[in-house]
Amino acid sequence: MIQKPILILKFGTASITQKNGEPDETIIADIARQVAILHADYQIVMVSSGAVGAGKHFIKNYSGEISERKAAAAIGNPLLLNIYAKYFSKYNIQIAQSLCERQHFGNREQFLQLKETYQELWKNDIIPIANENDVVSNRELKFSDNDELATLIATGFGAEILMICTSVGGLLDKEKNIIRKIQNIDNQILSLVDNSKSALGSGGMASKLTFTKLATRMGIKVIIFGMKETDGILKAIQGDAGSEFSAQEVNLSSRNKWLASGSLTVGTLQIDAGAAKALQKRSSLLAVGIKKVKGDFEVGEVVEIVDNQGIMLAVARTKVSSVELTENLKTINFEVANANDIVLI
Repeated sequence: MIQKPILILKFGTASITQKNGEPDETIIADIARQVAILHADYQIVMVSSGAVGAGKHFIKNYSGEISERKAAAAIGNPLLLNIYAKYFSKYNIQIAQSLCERQHFGNREQFLQLKETYQELWKNDIIPIANENDVVSNRELKFSDNDELATLIATGFGAEILMICTSVGGLLDKEKNIIRKIQNIDNQILSLVDNSKSALGSGGMASKLTFTKLATRMGIKVIIFGMKETDGILKAIQGDAGSEFSAQEVNLSSRNKWLASGSLTVGTLQIDAGAAKALQKRSSLLAVGIKKVKGDFEVGEVVEIVDNQGIMLAVARTKVSSVELTENLKTINFEVANANDIVLI
């Protein structure tokens, strides 16, 4: 198989649906047309929301309860995939469904199986379309969105580009103009975020910037773009539309990129200045250097490590649970994460 750069394309609910939440076939047809052009040059994964919107009108007296959302997703996923299949077939492109769960990324063996499956699909010129497996997900939908899933795939697979479609077409400045090029996501950039989110989707611009920051730290160029502009995808990847976030220099093994990508939303450890210095010297993390423990995690799960200001320094796979750690914060030489399981960011 000829190795091509990996491109991850994420489409949110608001980007591909009508006002009533049902899929907009005009938009999906246009996505298929543009992705078909890119298909020759990239190994592509599409991450698409919209299953709940496609299925919810089949649920009587739908009110948005979690069980109703899961049922709507179960109905909507095949409907949405059939629409994608219809329009991609015009370009002789076969698609495949990939329903993912957090455990597929947190467990190295399961992740490698997922990666092998995608590689087999790419070998046969098939585009996988990924979505969260809402039907059996053991966390409420509001705590997860497809910005996270797209970032997990991009970082874990070593993608060159992650493209995130949004209804506003990019990151807007205070005058509501799209900022075309962003080198670093700092406090000035974060201050531009409008915390309101679409009534249709589960994530807003704050979510997109959170995961964009992680992806760029993993050496991935991120482009936030929109479909309202003609040839929105093609123009954005050429740098002629949307907001482009520059990839940062990174020198990590594929295992450590996977480890870093598993750090999302599990837990956070705030450490003191002494522990921060020790990490920079490639030392293990000890309990006495930890000031605050946030989140519930088990042995082997991945957590963020932040400094006194809350700035992320590293991610680590823990040797202990959050309960055991809390009970041993004052214990001398109590190892929380081994140096081999810590990735500096």
